[in-house]
Amino acid sequence: MSKYDYLIVGAGLYGAVFAQKAKAAGKKVLVIDKRDHIAGNIYTKTVEGIHVHQYGAHIFHTNNQTVWDYVNQFTAFNRFTNSPVANYHGELFSLPFNMYTFNKMWGVVTPEEAAAKIEEQKKAACISNPRNLEEQAISLVGTDIYEKLIKGYTEKQWGRPCTELPAFIIKRLPVRLTFDNNYFNALYQGIPVGGYTKLVANLLDGIKVRLNTDYLANQAELDALAEKVVYTGPIDAYFGYKLGPLEYRSVRFETELLDKPNYQGVAAMNYTDRETPWTRIIEHKWFQFGKDDAGNDLPKTVISREYSSEWKVGDEPYYPVNDAKNSARYQEYKALADQESNVIFGGRLGEYKYYDMDAVIARALEVAEAALDHPEKE
Repeated sequence: MSKYDYLIVGAGLYGAVFAQKAKAAGKKVLVIDKRDHIAGNIYTKTVEGIHVHQYGAHIFHTNNQTVWDYVNQFTAFNRFTNSPVANYHGELFSLPFNMYTFNKMWGVVTPEEAAAKIEEQKKAACISNPRNLEEQAISLVGTDIYEKLIKGYTEKQWGRPCTELPAFIIKRLPVRLTFDNNYFNALYQGIPVGGYTKLVANLLDGIKVRLNTDYLANQAELDALAEKVVYTGPIDAYFGYKLGPLEYRSVRFETELLDKPNYQGVAAMNYTDRETPWTRIIEHKWFQFGKDDAGNDLPKTVISREYSSEWKVGDEPYYPVNDAKNSARYQEYKALADQESNVIFGGRLGEYKYYDMDAVIARALEVAEAALDHPEKE
């Protein structure tokens, strides 16, 4: 007899949501993770009273009422609004692209003037059917903004010229003829009070969690513990990379504790020139202080420089490279996964898909309800 109904591989957001729903349905659940902490890539570690986003900045935003109501059962959210700043050789611009950006770039004052300037540059570029990211960006915001605020940042992020990147990557680029500095067009936005680790800990409350446990190195022994497996690791690793590895972009972080109260005055500053080696600097306290904590007077701050890099097996995978070659290879792996009758493959790595946090939660809720045959689905 199996000890558990579900073995959940990965204590990140997808695994934690599935585990919570399974426990609520009366199932016995074991969650394992090869890291020494829960919460996957949304893990926050407290340093000098500051919740440091160890694997890069995560800002929760959603228009999905069901997801918002669900997460608010487990934590309160502060009122953080993502308003990053672009730094181009020391010139500072507002992001997303809005009237502040256009005024700084061209001196225009009215939305009509800004729209006319963008249109003038689009016409001069003679792009009718954008074939790549460069042409798509110019057709949206003109050449000046592309050259200063998009090109260098994007090429650092993806490690490829913009002319070799697909147009769809930038189709959702926010461009506003208003003075709205809110990057996300979402009804709900914020950071969990107490950090993301606290949110995941609350989701996993009362559930057995085993850390420092490598599933693939101990698969037979661990599979024997449960009737079914929810696997949120890399799908290609599950099958021993037998069809070749799926490609990702990775990110490296240099994090410093600084003996000053304020380094850059904003949570995220993007460095959009090609010469600066990092893509952005995160100052973690501004996700938090001034929003939900009395911490503005703390004498120290923590910053992280982010460097984008090519991924190789053994590195931490971050962004799936969803080009034609990798998408085709994923479909081959998915065909193998569909034959694993007792395994659910889920999440960013299990489905080889870039997910915002709200979409991860929505997907985990959907899959859990189907698997658990909840009455409310009927």
